[in-house]
Amino acid sequence: MIETAGAVLREGIEDLRRDERAIEGLPIRLVIALVVGVASLSVMMSMVSGIEGLAVIELDVQPEPEVTTTGEQEIAFTVVDPDGSPVADATVVVRGETARIGSVATARTDETGTATVTVAPELGPNQADGTLTVDVKPPAGSEYTDDRENTNVLVVADGSA
Repeated sequence: MIETAGAVLREGIEDLRRDERAIEGLPIRLVIALVVGVASLSVMMSMVSGIEGLAVIELDVQPEPEVTTTGEQEIAFTVVDPDGSPVADATVVVRGETARIGSVATARTDETGTATVTVAPELGPNQADGTLTVDVKPPAGSEYTDDRENTNVLVVADGSA
């Protein structure tokens, strides 16, 4: 049985050595397989609906005012898309960074894309200024995202101390 398998193997190797078209035909076969594969993928992608829905739209937030003082303040945030159109039902999240606030402040934007947050920022001793960070949570089920850093709110000492 082993002798038969060895003979078959030797015969197969000899057949490959004598076959001159195998080397010539291989590149053509690969090109044909590649073209058929790309064409099939193209047909499948066109059949799948909503491929353009994979794109996301980056949101931006515009605080007003961008510079505030310590103590209780109302800050209006307008959430817009890249075209400047307002985005309703987004959640604005304000956190203390180098300026401190009691807790995280949140508000939901209205149909004009505006949310108003009341914060009472504080600065440490001998601290002239600090910042509040702003994040946006896009409306659920939307194509929006907020991956880039937003404009921080600058908090400056009011000078009355």
